Amino acid sequence: MSVENNGKTKTAKSNILIALAGQQNAGKSTTYNMLTGANQHVANYPGVTVDKKVGSYRDGKTRYEVVDLPGTYSLTSFSLEERVSRNFFLEEKPDIVVNVIDATALRRSLYFTFQVMEMNFPITIALNMIDVAKNQGLSIDLQELRTRLGVEVVATVGRTGKGKQDLKTSIHKSANQEISPPPVLIKYDKLEEPLQVLEKMLAEDSFFKENYPLRWLAIKLVENDPEVYSLVETKHFNGQTIIKESTLLRARFEAELDIDTGDYIMACRDKAAKEIVNACITMKDISKQPISERIDRWVLNRALAPFFLLAVVFTIYELSIVQGYKLTAYTWPILAKIRDFIAHLLPSPGMIEDSLLRSMGLWMVDSANTLLNYVPIFFILFALIAILEDSGYMARIAFILDRIFHSFGLHGQSTLPFILGGVFAGGCAVPGIMSTKSIPDEKSRLATILTVPFMNCLAKIPLYTLLINIYFAEHKTWAMFFISTITILMAMIIAKILTSTILKGRETAPFIMEMPNYHAPTLFGVTQRSIERTWEYIKKVGSIVVAVSLCVFSLLQFPGLSKDRMDYYDAEMNKAVTVFYSKVSETSYKDVIEPIKTLTLLNLYDDYKRARMNSSGKDGAAAVEAQFKAKTPNMFTLLKPRNNKEAKKINRALRKVSSKRKRLRRKIKEEKIRNSFFGVIGRALEPVTQLAGFDWKVNIALISSFAARESSVATMGVLYQQGADDNKTLEQRMNNESESSGITPLHALAVLLFFALYPPCLAATIMVKIQTGSWKWMVFSIVFPTTIGFGVASTVFTLGNALGASGIDMMKGFYLTTLIIAVFIALEHKFSSDRLASSSVYQS
Repeated sequence: MSVENNGKTKTAKSNILIALAGQQNAGKSTTYNMLTGANQHVANYPGVTVDKKVGSYRDGKTRYEVVDLPGTYSLTSFSLEERVSRNFFLEEKPDIVVNVIDATALRRSLYFTFQVMEMNFPITIALNMIDVAKNQGLSIDLQELRTRLGVEVVATVGRTGKGKQDLKTSIHKSANQEISPPPVLIKYDKLEEPLQVLEKMLAEDSFFKENYPLRWLAIKLVENDPEVYSLVETKHFNGQTIIKESTLLRARFEAELDIDTGDYIMACRDKAAKEIVNACITMKDISKQPISERIDRWVLNRALAPFFLLAVVFTIYELSIVQGYKLTAYTWPILAKIRDFIAHLLPSPGMIEDSLLRSMGLWMVDSANTLLNYVPIFFILFALIAILEDSGYMARIAFILDRIFHSFGLHGQSTLPFILGGVFAGGCAVPGIMSTKSIPDEKSRLATILTVPFMNCLAKIPLYTLLINIYFAEHKTWAMFFISTITILMAMIIAKILTSTILKGRETAPFIMEMPNYHAPTLFGVTQRSIERTWEYIKKVGSIVVAVSLCVFSLLQFPGLSKDRMDYYDAEMNKAVTVFYSKVSETSYKDVIEPIKTLTLLNLYDDYKRARMNSSGKDGAAAVEAQFKAKTPNMFTLLKPRNNKEAKKINRALRKVSSKRKRLRRKIKEEKIRNSFFGVIGRALEPVTQLAGFDWKVNIALISSFAARESSVATMGVLYQQGADDNKTLEQRMNNESESSGITPLHALAVLLFFALYPPCLAATIMVKIQTGSWKWMVFSIVFPTTIGFGVASTVFTLGNALGASGIDMMKGFYLTTLIIAVFIALEHKFSSDRLASSSVYQS
């Protein structure tokens, strides 16, 4: 009997809550986009990092709120996604469940459908990808399917919007029926009697009867579901008795039939699904091989698959990291203009020191700009990931590499995060960590998040290049190969250590490898998801960066310099200003430029020079000149003297006093760093870090690089000032100081290893917090690699000194040792798996 003949219409609600549920790769996201359009937002479910996508649409006066649940294959409590979905059903009690089913995989999809039906929610099935099913020669009798399931069934094609109005009509009808006709439930034959006993006992508590689907609870009890056990035991007034009874019934059933209850339930569902599929589906042309299988013959071919994978990886790397980074050349000027605009809103710069408000404000803007500059990279990256997901190739990447990664406790889907993090050189840990979202196994996901920062991100390269050019100039090729590959080996080994110890008890989902059909991604779907994920990044980073950047700023700026030191610098600056004004007084401009206006003129000169440097081409320079000429007509001649001799004289004096001012500000900055909390820590650590050969300068450079990796070299540039006025490069200056202070290639190797295993930078650390949802893991991601890095650096340095080995000798020895350990772990895992497989075969 059809549903519409039984349902009675009730007063329409003004707000309907829809749960969009289904298996992975069933086209749930495209159906969600089809229903909600652009009216949607993303959050997280409380206490977990699983995405909560919520959107809405209106139909008449009714607002329909759509919650896109995580893709899952069942409603057990095994994985995080399963628990999120079923907790939503139990706690939020949606008005209707829209179950999205892949039309080409109806039999497999019905397992999940049966479980939703047993929870007694009004349900409408969106039979998605009906066009693909037709192309495969499948003909599905929708009316027969409706009759056998007892629920509404609508054929849809989510990516093109086909079936959209029919689905909305069906949702409206099902959600507003006063009495929803019960769906056709599965009969579990010999298990029915125990289920009815338990259902009757559960119904004795009116709270349970009104708030929970009793048949579903009874089934979960005989399935030995621990969360349902806990629910009944703690909330049912007779919970202890029911638990004992269910245990007794299950044991009796398994003893009588010699079968696990879970297997029996699965067999009954499979039997029902098979009967429905046989009755509803007709195969028109069974000789025609589906196009997905024909593509997979090449893409998953044992010999060709690695080449396809490398080509895809190279394309992602090239487009997102390389080409995306080039786009920052266009976005950075925009961010620089925003910085200039905010700088003008803040108090003006002081002569040799800025006010705290200005310093802190610009520091926060600079921190935010550093992160926002990654937006083009992220947008391209998210678009490519969306294409891989929608096309169906993402699942195939995991399939190809899962076996290797599994040996080290990682997941096949760990591949992409490592690549984006910079497997060889030039990646970035931030997008790498962000892309771990798709890893379903919590243990592997955490291990990947904690090891991606070991990769060679773009910001590490300057320090690598600097040290290799100075200390390993004769072995550049080998040294670059070493640093490019040692990080991969170390990440694998550390992942194995983490998953065997601290992550051992973490949730690990069974590896279910499903090969979805290939689909052509739609422009709308890819663009929408890219914008959505990029905006999510901007919001989350923007909210956290404020707090963290303030902490780093305080540690680098305070306690500041003493009054005596500042008086000294003031006196130095006053001398320079006096000399400048003496030059001015010799010209006709002496009445225009009063001493008190010297600071204004210096700030104007610096603004002009900075604007010229940020402009591009002749037109840009002309625009800057026109702007400053209109803004300060009396002073512009001093900025651009042309043929005015007096103006030229003042301009030369202005350049000198400006240079003097910059040098004094740089010295103040250097002295502040040395005396800051970070600086004090750097010097205090020197007795310990000398075990790895680090002096206080290296300590400060490494500590400051926490804010951004690039600052390690910049800080060294500030600290190694000797010879800077002679136009010597930083390599030359450091090399000269190395000769006098006795720094050797062995010291450099220790720094390289520590830097490679060093904690992630500020942005990546924030991303660890975002992806794990835990401050604890964020702190761990700092402490753990610091310990590992320092341990490795100290061991190599101390052992090298004891053996009298050179830096290059220790580099080769360390590499060989690491390689042997990695191979040993992989072989040990293989032999263990083989033994387990042999044991299982023997027992069966």
